Amino acid sequence: MAPRIDWRDLRRLCHWGPLVALFIIVYCYVMGVGCILIWWPPVTAAGVAHLIVYTAWELTILYNFFQAMLLGPGFVPLGWKPEKEEDCQFLQYCKQCQGYKSPRSHHCRKCKRCVMKMDHHCPWINTCCGHLNHTRFILFLLSAPLGCLHATVVYGCTMYRYLYLGSSYYYVVDDNDLEPLIDVDLYFFAMLFFATGLSIGVTVAVGILFSIQMKIVLTNQTGIETWILDKAKDRPRLEGDKFVYPYHLGWRRNFWEVFAWQGYPRGDGITWPVVEGCNQYTLTVEQLLQKEDKRNRSVEFAIVDNYSGSWFPITKGIRVCCCIPCTEEPRIKVKRGDVVMVTRAYRKWLYGEKVTRIKDGPPEKGWFPRPCAEKIINELHYPLQNQAADFEHDKKED
Repeated sequence: MAPRIDWRDLRRLCHWGPLVALFIIVYCYVMGVGCILIWWPPVTAAGVAHLIVYTAWELTILYNFFQAMLLGPGFVPLGWKPEKEEDCQFLQYCKQCQGYKSPRSHHCRKCKRCVMKMDHHCPWINTCCGHLNHTRFILFLLSAPLGCLHATVVYGCTMYRYLYLGSSYYYVVDDNDLEPLIDVDLYFFAMLFFATGLSIGVTVAVGILFSIQMKIVLTNQTGIETWILDKAKDRPRLEGDKFVYPYHLGWRRNFWEVFAWQGYPRGDGITWPVVEGCNQYTLTVEQLLQKEDKRNRSVEFAIVDNYSGSWFPITKGIRVCCCIPCTEEPRIKVKRGDVVMVTRAYRKWLYGEKVTRIKDGPPEKGWFPRPCAEKIINELHYPLQNQAADFEHDKKED
């Protein structure tokens, strides 16, 4: 059954991401139409065909853009749990959604829901890229660079004629009469130059993102799962204990899992086809083991100075402001007396989770400045020599 569009999701347009994306799409199209009226006016069959092809790119881009945004990624039902009670031990529990995370799903702090086969949260469509909208999102990534490449050629031809053949262009009305179709002045040229920069930028940036997404599709992974696989390769294991990624079915089948003939991915977003020797919980068990290993290597820090959560805490020193982590992960407010379990370090910043939090509330995790905290020596939690060695190792890796 085809997924249905909830038109209430048009509210996602009320965000800087979709508004900027639509501005670029519409602006480049309008400038391109103006250039076509100059460079190849639709007074002949070829001119009409050119304008139709150019408009078709625009409609394709907009169609896939709105499909990706309005279909959404697909969310795990609130309170979901597996049919067999004993399978709950292989899954993570989400306190925000009051249910278990199905295989390949992750909680998005911006969407505030557990997302099926979550790849990433995309600000341009103001929702996640996941199970339901993955196909449309990739088609949008394909059509946008191709349409912008067409527009760039049109812009280039127009600027060439403006610079070398004059500012007015004419077409024949009859055998003895020429009329100007459009006059190009300096303002139009400046707007055209800006549109050219936008179209080239979209062609390069979105083209790179498309190639990354296709690599993900052909290996049947998501952006989050690539991180899990990297950690799985480095995690200490017992002899003979080898991790096999369960969803790599071969590049051909991987491709058709996403680009099915019906126009949207196969499956219900809960259960997935796996390779021989694996089961539905092979990856989720690996995630649980990685989280346990992460907890064992965490270091307790006591907060000795307040931090408001700002991105540029001037009062903590210039070096702290100049070395902020380049990530979308949040900052957390901390105050004297808080205890934070730190799992990562980046120069003058630490990343961890507060030990004390509101009852039944979501965990507070994020970055905060290193000068705000002091390490707690607690050999009962973790031997001091191993604790210090692991933490210094993590600092070097970052």
